[in-house]
Formats: sequence, C-alpha cells, structure tokens
Amino acid sequence: MAGSPDYLDWPFFDEGHRRLAAELADWADTQLPAAHGPDVDAECRALVRLLGRAGWLAHVVAGREYGGAADRIDTRTLCLLREALARHSGLADFALAMQGLGSGAISLCGTPAQKQAWLPRVVRGEAIAAFALSEPQAGSDVAALSCQARVEGDHAVLDGEKTWISNGGIADFYVVFARSGEAPGSRGISAFIVAADTPGLQVAERIQVMAPHPLARLRLQDCRVPLSQRLGEAGEGFKIAMRTLDVFRTSVAAAALGFARRALDEALQRATSRRLFDHALADFQLTQAKLAQMATTLDSAALLTWRAAWQRDQGRSVTMEAAMAKLAATEGAQYIIDAAVQIWGGQGVVSGQQVEQLYREIRALRIYEGASEVQQLIIARELLKARTA
Repeated sequence: MAGSPDYLDWPFFDEGHRRLAAELADWADTQLPAAHGPDVDAECRALVRLLGRAGWLAHVVAGREYGGAADRIDTRTLCLLREALARHSGLADFALAMQGLGSGAISLCGTPAQKQAWLPRVVRGEAIAAFALSEPQAGSDVAALSCQARVEGDHAVLDGEKTWISNGGIADFYVVFARSGEAPGSRGISAFIVAADTPGLQVAERIQVMAPHPLARLRLQDCRVPLSQRLGEAGEGFKIAMRTLDVFRTSVAAAALGFARRALDEALQRATSRRLFDHALADFQLTQAKLAQMATTLDSAALLTWRAAWQRDQGRSVTMEAAMAKLAATEGAQYIIDAAVQIWGGQGVVSGQQVEQLYREIRALRIYEGASEVQQLIIARELLKARTA
C-alpha cells in the first residue's frame, strides 16, 4: 500500500501515537461506511455518534474531567486522526474536525460550568458543535466582521449574519463571534455559546458545495444570549478565535495528507493493473515520473506537517510552521489527486469513482481556515519579523 505507516517510525511520534494509529486504522477499515447515502445531514449525525461511541472524539476535547483524553489537545494525535479518517472518508474527517473546532473555544476558554454543559456531550457524539466566525464580508479578514452584540441587562443581544458555517443546520450549538464594541477592530469582538434553539437564531440558507457536507448561512435577529454564555472577557473574541484556529490549522494539513495518500494508492493500483499497448501503464517512463513526483510531494508535505504538530506539542509557537504545513499539504494534495485522476483516464472523472470524490474533497482545503494566499502572507510576515527583530 502506498503511504504505508513507515512514517510513524519518524522521531516525531512516541509509542502511544503508534498504537493509536494502528487501532484507528483497524477500526476505520471495518467500521467506516464505504459510501455515503444521499442524506448528508443524516450521514453526518450518524458519523458523529459513531466516532463518539468509539472514543475518538475524546481526542478533540481538552480536560479529562469533561471526557477529554488528556488535559490539553495533543496536536499529533489530532493530526493522526484526521489523516486516517480522510484517507477513508472525507465526511468522517469533517465530522471529527468540526466537533473539535466547534467546541475548541470552550476547551480553551470556557468556564467550568460552560465546559460541563457542552464538552461531555461533544465527546459522546450527543451534541454537534459549530464555529460561527465567517461573514459575507469577513472571511480571511476576521477583524472586519460586523455581526453586533449589545448588552441589555444580563443578556447580550446578537444581530447579523454568519456564513460558510460548517455543521450549520444540524449543530446543537454555535460558538458565535460578534462585535461588542469595547475597542476598534479586532479588540472589540466577543465570543458567545449560542444553543441552536435560541429564539432569533435562524438557518437562513443551506449552502450546497462540491464535496457535500452540512453548511449554512445563519441569521441572528434580536437573539438574546445570557452573558453567562460569553466565552472569556468582553473584547477577547478575536484572541479566542485565533487560539482555536491555531490548534486546528495543522490538522487541515493532515487531512490533506490523508486524501493524498489515498490518491497515490489509487494511482499505483491503476498504473499496475491497466494495460496499454500490451504493457502495464506503470511500465511507461512518463507514468513512473508522475508517480515519483507524487510520492516526493507527499513526503515533503508530511515532513512539514509533522514538524509543525511536534513543535506545537512541545509548547512552541508554530505560526509560520503551521502555515507552511497547510500550504504545502493542501497544494501538494491537489497536485497528487489531479495526477491520480489523469492516470485513471476517463474512468477518473466518472461520478462516484474514488479519485473523482477525492478531487472534489481536496479543493475546499486550499481555502478554509486560511486560503493558500493567506498562508503565504503569514509565512512572509513571520520571515520579515524575524529579520527585523
């Protein structure tokens, strides 16, 4: 099998990581559905419950007293989970990642009462989480968000829109970021836990994308939320959002590695079995060169990804390293999957074929949690900061 777990022998991992990876691979082979039905919402809910019952969601929540596997989220474990799940099922990877991202701000900054109210249910797969940050005019520029939060007594009243919200429409709660006005720009944003059944919170539109998963535009109109549901202090929302994204950004690179490994597997299978002019496709030097470039691109991205994950687990800042990993892994996976489609030829573009599904899955990863262009800006900014320090 291409991309065999030889990389687990790299010094980034310990024996606990290797055992978990082996257990997860066996579980995914036998428990994950080979294909998903037409009802994506129902499939996603079922996958969240499945991941919860199996115990995998414990690794995306911090705090043993709340059901987490450890007191802090281990980045390498999170990345191993996402890579393995993505290799088998893009929707399973999505289900796990959104449970972590949607509840991450609570893990990081919630009060004991807030954590107890939501995190054990997230771990068990009983409550679906969502992270509501983006707006129609505020995507990469988070500080430009305009959703308003005004204080009335012991409540915050939220008004505005959120869009591109993963798990929108099926989530049991949303962590919503809104402008509370303590200071201009990023310093005047607060974060709130908003239950899905809160009056004034509406799913305004379900958004259909090329790799189907639950996605929506939300409308908040006179949505009253107790101040006890605010995360952190007033005005700390931007910092909370960035801390949350910092935990999970490297894992996006790991998901891309999972997609890429599966694509390389599929390309090797096709190249060695497809006959062309009385030869296996793999006998042609053009095919061999393509496979060599795919494998080299994959290992290069993997090294950057596991470096970033390891460094974060050592308590180091990984702003530049995580950006490099996400950029290299997502762009590299796009190349690898495109090459796999080419090797499969006409069959590669048939709806439902594995490489065709991967082609649709990978595209969004180059955009969400910071588009590739944003990652380039981050890398350059960090380089220049180090140069002038």
